[in-house]
Amino acid sequence: MRAPYLMFVLIASLGVSACSVGQERDISMRQLDKPGEGPDEFGILPSRPLEAPADYSALPTPTPGQANLSDRDPIAEGIAALGGNPASRAATGVPASDAALVQHASRNGVAPDIRSTLAAEDKDFRTRKSRFTKIRLFKTDRYAEAYKRQTLEPYGEWYKYRRTGVQTPAAPPRGE
Repeated sequence: MRAPYLMFVLIASLGVSACSVGQERDISMRQLDKPGEGPDEFGILPSRPLEAPADYSALPTPTPGQANLSDRDPIAEGIAALGGNPASRAATGVPASDAALVQHASRNGVAPDIRSTLAAEDKDFRTRKSRFTKIRLFKTDRYAEAYKRQTLEPYGEWYKYRRTGVQTPAAPPRGE
């Protein structure tokens, strides 16, 4: 008595979900909703205090949509905090110190459209992996599950290289 009822419910739910085949499917696998009612620490935007410039004639012309002098640049601040040169972010092209690395990496040729090719392949991959992601009982993050086969297991690789005699830096113990 109960089995036919459950079978009917299963077939009906699959039939209803099949009705959305023609629509654009949501292929995002990240579940980034706020987990609770607590504060959103990313909503706070502290900025630097206002300061008078030394020479008002040296100020740039205001341009709508562009950054101004009081805007923070968290990436440059992070580079400076770690002892780097924040001005190196503004440089374009390959630095002279990395020219040999770029030359060696491109020795077998460079595909000029690699970014668009990878974006299209990744979109196809996410489309395949997101087939049944709308059928959920709980909100879950499916990203790690989908890309699990492409994830490198660092300790396995570390031990493999150590067994072959390659000198490897020390690694912290596993956090298990």
